[in-house]
Amino acid sequence: MSADRRHDPASEPPAPGAAEVLAEDEALLRRYHATREPAVREELVTRFLPFARGLAMRYAGGAEPTDDLMQVASVGLIAAIDRFDPGRGVGFPAFAGPTILGELRRHFRDRVWTLRVPRGLQERIRIVEGAITKLSNELERSPTVSQVAEQVEFSEDEVLEALAAGDARRTVSLDQPTAMDDPADTLIGERIGRADPGFELVEERAALRSGMTGLTDLEREVLRLRFVEDLTQSRIAERVGYSQMHVSRILRRALDRLREGSDNP
Repeated sequence: MSADRRHDPASEPPAPGAAEVLAEDEALLRRYHATREPAVREELVTRFLPFARGLAMRYAGGAEPTDDLMQVASVGLIAAIDRFDPGRGVGFPAFAGPTILGELRRHFRDRVWTLRVPRGLQERIRIVEGAITKLSNELERSPTVSQVAEQVEFSEDEVLEALAAGDARRTVSLDQPTAMDDPADTLIGERIGRADPGFELVEERAALRSGMTGLTDLEREVLRLRFVEDLTQSRIAERVGYSQMHVSRILRRALDRLREGSDNP
């Protein structure tokens, strides 16, 4: 090559502007909505991860580690990507923001303790919740107190104490609105006594979140779809772009890891 043909930075194409980046994002979102290609999904996660991180950092500085906040925000980001419909005319950040923030708020609702609970009782709560998740998966229904007690080798009174402590560890004013962003919303006290169709999944949610950190993003998303959204394996397969058999293997592997974490604190 001639010495005169030196590298000239001015000859390089300019970096894409904001409009070009936005157009690329929209094209990828439309493509994923149409094809559900895992590679496109991964590219979207990479592109929007800084956005999710910015939302997670709103909650930084407290007792929760930043890495945990990022993992929770990533779960919300993946859920937003899967649910986003470009045809509705809403920008993705405007759609994804509430989903990610909702995931973060649920994380604090399920993980942050507002009452001081002895360490031994905290450990018993964790073991009992892990057993409830395991038995619920095996029995395909919520286990009885006696079944949980037999599984963890506690007395029924010890199981009941752990369940009561788990329910009481978070205190909320009955005068607080049900939607924190809307003080005019219905007060919590006005909702007491109504049936909650998701009540049987409370234990699964709490136990799953306690062991999420050791799982891959895909395993966490599949577990979330199964135990939080209560989808069937066939519906989950449609959402994540894998076969139902593969989803079944992912669930079994993830639950095995959660059980191992419960057995080896």
